Amino acid sequence: MSKKIVRRACPECGDTVPAEPVDPSRRDFLRLTGAGAASLAVAGVPSAFGKTEKRSKTAEDLIKELYTDLNEDQKKAVIGPYESDARLKIYNSALGKKIGDVYTKTQKELVERILRAISADEDGFRQISRGGTWDASKSFENCGANLFGDLSGKYTWVFSGHHLTIRCDGNSVDGPAFGGPLYYGHSPNGYSSKNLFYYQTKSVLSVFDALSEAQRKQAVVKGSPGEGAGSIKFRKSEEAKPGIASAELNADQKALVEKVMRDVLAPYRKSDAEEVMQIIKGQGGMDKVHLAFYQEDEADPKQPWAFWRLEGPGFVWNYRVLPHVHTFVNISSKA
Repeated sequence: MSKKIVRRACPECGDTVPAEPVDPSRRDFLRLTGAGAASLAVAGVPSAFGKTEKRSKTAEDLIKELYTDLNEDQKKAVIGPYESDARLKIYNSALGKKIGDVYTKTQKELVERILRAISADEDGFRQISRGGTWDASKSFENCGANLFGDLSGKYTWVFSGHHLTIRCDGNSVDGPAFGGPLYYGHSPNGYSSKNLFYYQTKSVLSVFDALSEAQRKQAVVKGSPGEGAGSIKFRKSEEAKPGIASAELNADQKALVEKVMRDVLAPYRKSDAEEVMQIIKGQGGMDKVHLAFYQEDEADPKQPWAFWRLEGPGFVWNYRVLPHVHTFVNISSKA
């Protein structure tokens, strides 16, 4: 019998998390999986993403409105050169000055509208904001919002906070989806219904449950993929990818992997989700995507995986479940 591991603190951010998961009720699960109800459309994956966007202004429109309203002191505080290394880094707290220290009330409202515009819908925004708590940031005003570049040319908008780095580049640069790497997470245990991304954990566990014993031997990987920027570097084309390829699965199993894909993309606006799928399609389609489950030497049967990972050419979605959710994402057609 495997020895139960007690996971007390996150090694990256030091947060203490209960080791025991909270079993979700069906009602809680249905509430949490509302964000995953959108379906997938590209390369044979059925339908489209999310609800129809009914916003009068795009995120890009709102970004221009916000940054043309800044005075010189504000610009010095929150605008950097496009070439800055800070543009593509991953943050676990506000980058530079906090929103509450630099923006006016009207400008803060614009920042929030930008976030809502890059979310799929209200449930997507609920996940990005972690139910309005902003996780250990505690408030929206303790997060950061920065612009790198020139709105008349290449630029990237970066929003940062605890367990959160998200971007928007207005497709001003060819290649990266979302404008660069993403990072999202939530402090509750990843196997708990209290975690807003539990539906993603639930979705991937359904794939493992559907695998045969032979397929599980391919899907399970010893060790850990690591975290942070180093964990989402693209492999060379000739390098083997961990786990089992979607091409090795039957139709029903492929449908479950496709559900995982639409679930992880569910919080984000339709145009960004479609860009991701176009990149996957251009690099061989879903059949090239591998799914891997990382096995610890000792694991709790109720919490069997600390990590799982989706990976293909130019695509990495590295998801850590324990002691709480940390997810690092890197997708680019230029990989």
